[in-house]
Amino acid sequence: MLKIGITGGIGSGKSYVCEVFKHLGIPVYSADNAAKVLYTKSSAVKSKIIDLFGEEVYSHEGINRSKLASKVFGNPDLLKRLNSIIHPAVEADFNDWCQTYTDQKYILKEAAILFESGSYKLLDKVIVVTAPKLLRIKRVCERDNVTEEEVNKRMSNQWPADKIIPLADFIIENDGKQLILPQILHIDKIISV
Repeated sequence: MLKIGITGGIGSGKSYVCEVFKHLGIPVYSADNAAKVLYTKSSAVKSKIIDLFGEEVYSHEGINRSKLASKVFGNPDLLKRLNSIIHPAVEADFNDWCQTYTDQKYILKEAAILFESGSYKLLDKVIVVTAPKLLRIKRVCERDNVTEEEVNKRMSNQWPADKIIPLADFIIENDGKQLILPQILHIDKIISV
C-alpha cells in the first residue's frame, strides 16, 4: 500500500479534492481532524498542552481552538512547541489507521502543513493542490467568516506555493478554470498501476 500525502495552502481546496478521492473509494486520513480529536481524547496530549498553555485552553466541551490559536499565531516558539506535542501523536494515530487499509493500492493523508512538519518524508508520494492567492483568501474569508488580515496571518505559517511545488510529485490546479476530476483521475491512474 502506498501512502500518498495531499497538501496545499489554506483555501487551496485540498479538502474538496479529498472528497473526490473518497468518492473514488480511496481512504483519506485527515491529519487536521485527527489532531482535533487527539487534543481532547488523548490524555497524554491534553496533559502536555495544559502544562504548556494552562487549563484555560480547555473548556468542558474540549479544546478552545480560538484561545489556543491566539496564543500560538504570531509566536513561532510556542507554535513549534505545540507542534512538537501534536505532530508525533497524529503520526502514531495515522500509522494505526493505516493498518485498517493494507489491502488498498494507496491511501491519502491530508495535512495542511505536510512539508512544514517534515511528515512528507514518511510518505511515498505527495500531491499539492494549488490555487491563486487572491482566490484562496476569498474562499477562506467566506468559509470561516474572517478578515483578509486573519487569512494572511494564517498563510504566513505555511510555506508558499513556490517552495512546496518543487517538492510535489503531482499538482492539482484548483483555480476555478481547470476541471478537477480529470486531474484526479490522471493521478489515480498513475498511482494505481
